[in-house]
Amino acid sequence: MILHSNIFGEGKPFLILHGFLGMGDNWKTLGKLFAENNFEVHLIDQRNHGRSFHNDEFSYEVLVDDLKTYCEEKKLDDIILLGHSMGGKTAMLFATSYPSIVSKLIIADISPRFYPIHHDAILEGLSALDFTAITSRSQADLYLSNYILEPSTRQFLLKNLYWIEKGRLDLRVNLKVLKENVSEVGEALPIHAEYKGEVLFLKGSRSEYIAMEDEVLIKKHFFKAKIETIENSGHWLHAENPKAFYKAVINFVNSST
Repeated sequence: MILHSNIFGEGKPFLILHGFLGMGDNWKTLGKLFAENNFEVHLIDQRNHGRSFHNDEFSYEVLVDDLKTYCEEKKLDDIILLGHSMGGKTAMLFATSYPSIVSKLIIADISPRFYPIHHDAILEGLSALDFTAITSRSQADLYLSNYILEPSTRQFLLKNLYWIEKGRLDLRVNLKVLKENVSEVGEALPIHAEYKGEVLFLKGSRSEYIAMEDEVLIKKHFFKAKIETIENSGHWLHAENPKAFYKAVINFVNSST
């Protein structure tokens, strides 16, 4: 099975991987901007997310296999690969597994280290959505507000809603499998994994996902890693400060080393 994607532009392949409970559509605005710089941008839905297939198996190993199959199907080589959060972990493992395919790697607000489970309230809230009673996005938002205080986080999650038929909403994510395998999302990059190509790590100034002590670990896996901070942003740095994020990425991908 091939991952679903939206593709913009022409030129060097530039693949973008979303985070946990996200989808490629979250990156549409930035994706179109990147495409204006002679890139063929692929906004990919990872398995059990967005419009991609559902499957009971979920780990970074299978996410990497999915991406390899996608590249083979689309005949993609010498790619730029960008991943945010969970997508960043997939991108790291892919680059260390298939270094000859990846020319440059961009990791948004995630470290190679292990992260404990921290999506409990979000998963509980999504599980509580009763689509026999909920018939609008505003009602779903009200339900979620009992579990998730931040309106921006709720709006991000509500992008998963879609009409399966007239008057009946549902979620695109495979919630059952993601709940069962949520511990996989925090898994560390294998200890001996390494990538010798050009890498840019971007962290949000208000985020704790990449700490000072992570920088040593990053350099162990990625010898040429550059680490930059996107000011006035948290974990969703690409959405909270898109101009600075765009500038940092474009400067990196257009630089010659």
